[in-house]
Amino acid sequence: MSSQLMEYFNREPRIGTISTAGADGKVDVAVMGSPRMTDEKTVVLGSGSNRTLANLKQNPQAVYMIMEPGQTLMDWKGVRVYLTLKDLATSGPGFDGYVKELAKVAGEAAASMIHALVSFEVTEIRPIVDMGQGWEQSI
Repeated sequence: MSSQLMEYFNREPRIGTISTAGADGKVDVAVMGSPRMTDEKTVVLGSGSNRTLANLKQNPQAVYMIMEPGQTLMDWKGVRVYLTLKDLATSGPGFDGYVKELAKVAGEAAASMIHALVSFEVTEIRPIVDMGQGWEQSI
């Protein structure tokens, strides 16, 4: 499943949402297309100076969700990837390399908005529709 998840997760074009919560429990969700799986247990993303980054500094848990519409709700495809923060870098070779690559792909303006390179460990994977009945869903 992990290699299948990695292929699905990194497919282009795709967009998803990342949900985080601060120490006070206030939840935020943001549309984000930049997260990438670098191996079967690691997700990285570049973050601006925003609520997502502020929340991750207070609470290391997040969920990234990818959705693809179907004819009916039960035909929708997608995945919820539960994440735990491993590292948050605001400088250094990894950060610099990420910003440089982003500039090539998305332009200098987008790259200049990155304030942190965030690395997560994948802790759980769930289908987008889960009615508690063990329904399997292909991605």
